[in-house]
Amino acid sequence: MKKVLIANRGEIAIRVMRTCKELGIKTVAVYSDADRFARFVHYADEAYALGGTTAAESYLVHDKIIDACKKHGADAIHPGYGFLSENADFRRRVEKEGITFIGPSPDAMELMGSKLAAKEFARKYDIPMIPGTDDAVESVEEALKIAEGIGYPVLIKASAGGGGKGMRIVQNAKELPEQMERAISEAVSAFGDGAVFIEKYAQNPKHIEIQVMADMHGNCVYLFERECSIQRRHQKVIEEAPSAVISPELRKDMGECAVRIAKSCNYVGAGTVEFLYEDGNYYFLEMNTRLQVEHPVTEMITGTDLVAEQISVADGNELSFTQDDLSINGHALEVRVYAENVIAGFLPETGTLSNYSAPKGPGVRVDDSYEKGDEIPVYYDPMIAKLIVHADTREAAIKRMVRAIDDYTISGVSTTLEFCKYVMGMEKFINGSFTTNFVAEEMPDLTVINKFDEEEAKLAAAIMIAELKDSSKLSVSEGEKSKTSAWVTNRKG
Repeated sequence: MKKVLIANRGEIAIRVMRTCKELGIKTVAVYSDADRFARFVHYADEAYALGGTTAAESYLVHDKIIDACKKHGADAIHPGYGFLSENADFRRRVEKEGITFIGPSPDAMELMGSKLAAKEFARKYDIPMIPGTDDAVESVEEALKIAEGIGYPVLIKASAGGGGKGMRIVQNAKELPEQMERAISEAVSAFGDGAVFIEKYAQNPKHIEIQVMADMHGNCVYLFERECSIQRRHQKVIEEAPSAVISPELRKDMGECAVRIAKSCNYVGAGTVEFLYEDGNYYFLEMNTRLQVEHPVTEMITGTDLVAEQISVADGNELSFTQDDLSINGHALEVRVYAENVIAGFLPETGTLSNYSAPKGPGVRVDDSYEKGDEIPVYYDPMIAKLIVHADTREAAIKRMVRAIDDYTISGVSTTLEFCKYVMGMEKFINGSFTTNFVAEEMPDLTVINKFDEEEAKLAAAIMIAELKDSSKLSVSEGEKSKTSAWVTNRKG
């Protein structure tokens, strides 16, 4: 493998390019019109303009990505996460063109990409499952009957996709018709697939996921777990490794379970098996057939480079380590630095970074792609960076994260930094007893979080795009930025 095209943007593009450079592999960036001045474009050895501004006009267009590979002589594609990373049709097209795809087979993508198919498949291999339907629910009448049998509350869930889209919590029969309609609408809009299923809603679970890595020679290992329970709108904000509540015995049990799932579908590359954990029991949730956003915390505690390993196994090599070679070293935390207004329900913001300075020091890593003067575009995910810290103990990691957040300077947009700092000081986070309900339960004054849904997000985005047609509104004032700080300062308890 001599030249890799990174079919992505932002921090993950730079993250992949760094490893490629260390391996002596040339890199090709692809970029939309909105990203033409972005840092990742200039960091690559070569760059190719896709045209268009939205993802649908650029990063999601198969022909454009393939054309870029051919014109620049790239012999492999790394998809990062999001965009085309779990698109089986694109994966087949890449293979047909004689280009190496750094990721699993299209069959594994399809199998694990459908939550219904994945659940049915996992059940055959004695994997713990949360009570729910085996097939898509076809009507409200059927859904009411199923929910009654399972017992409320239940969760209506899109079979395709992820990221919290097409998910609806239903507390009683009266709510079900409307919530089912919304879940289907979101699923069709986001994934082009309106299939939904119903499962028992775990009311106080933890979100625990296991990192796996497999090669083409039948070798598969697990690189321990990540705790991802601090979420808003079913999307992660803070992650850590290892979890504060998983025992060595349970860790081994969950890890071996994840390996069984990966091996059963002949998985190759990096993947993540996600579980819900509650009261000492764990239940299979889904498998993400790609590199996860939160992969750095696993790298920090295991001393591995997951991207380097992805490239190696895609090149036909065996894994460079065995299960016995892996051990947990210390503790790592990651916070996602989003351009979001926390007090407005984590509403995405855009603007120009009038000041930007990332923290440094021992045990601090920042995966980012922005610099002072850059604009946060409206067309893509609002994540600015990932701030990761590593220390000998969880307590020391928390203290290091607080210090790193204090050292992080971002002006021009509101961010989630101070929210994450506030979480670090809360008792439930410190003692590890938090669940996926943490934000809703511990911060009830942010009531908009419980009301803000996918349809409202679309409306907000549409309004934002309309406003941005006036270039004078591209910047956010320092006064607006200070609202998050005021929220943290004025909190009680």
